[in-house]
Amino acid sequence: MGGSVAAAAGPILGGLLTQVDWRLIFFVNLPVGATALAILARVAPSPSRGVPFDWTGQVAAIIGLAALTYAIIEGGSGGFARASIEASFALAVAALAVFLAAQRRGRHPMVPLDLFRSRQVAVALAAAFMGMVGFYGVVFVQSLYCQQVRHQSALTTGLLFLPMTALVAALNPSAARMAARFGPRTPIVGGQLVMVAGLIAVAVLPVAAPTWAVALVMIPVGVGGSFTVPPLTFLVLDSLPAERAGTASGVLNTFRQMGGSLGVAAVGAVIASQGQFMAGMRVSLAAAAVLVTITAIATIGLRPASSRAA
Repeated sequence: MGGSVAAAAGPILGGLLTQVDWRLIFFVNLPVGATALAILARVAPSPSRGVPFDWTGQVAAIIGLAALTYAIIEGGSGGFARASIEASFALAVAALAVFLAAQRRGRHPMVPLDLFRSRQVAVALAAAFMGMVGFYGVVFVQSLYCQQVRHQSALTTGLLFLPMTALVAALNPSAARMAARFGPRTPIVGGQLVMVAGLIAVAVLPVAAPTWAVALVMIPVGVGGSFTVPPLTFLVLDSLPAERAGTASGVLNTFRQMGGSLGVAAVGAVIASQGQFMAGMRVSLAAAAVLVTITAIATIGLRPASSRAA
């Protein structure tokens, strides 16, 4: 819910700040971060284990993701057949190889590779990744669509996101209750299919559609995504020993953040390569809908470890 409230407040606050100076949006996290640090200073320390930091894995992951994101964004706007783009892809592949070697051979890996031996975990991570591709893909393209195509202000654009993000915050607890009653598979699959419907609706919406329709078609994307996150978290944690809960939740959130960043990069690259905004938007959102559908199908056959044991 904390993340959902932030998602609801962010676009509106950003729209307000741009009325003064767009640079102010980059300073929002300073007071928020300072407040968080002040609160955390009053919290009792958590139990911890003294293990070495995985410097090789951490540095390789940062270099690989940065190189891949750069290559996707710049390749989409200026063409992929350039030496700098090919070098970036090569660097990303090399960094991935170093990362995998460090995780396989290291005594204290950042991401233990045996986590992925569980089909439950692998499918849940893929669903979490693609869910964020769909969600942030819509946020990205609709921000551009509203301001560049419909010529609406940043504040109006931020307000158009409010129905979607506010419902995400309000309905998020319902996902946990639904998972407790029907098992995690039902809200995960149902949420993904609702998101697919929203992605398709946004993709096919006519340019001349009324403003209320623009806000309306975004709602299934956010609501569908909100119904998947709590049960996905349960599914991952339920599939692994309790002592690996911290690592598992960290890996899950990493995949979600990767989906958001790489999804925005890929959507932007598709739009740039198409040469026309609306065509690129529709192609990218349709592709995201197909990929989310695939993870939804893969999720259908999953059952939590506790139910298998029973």
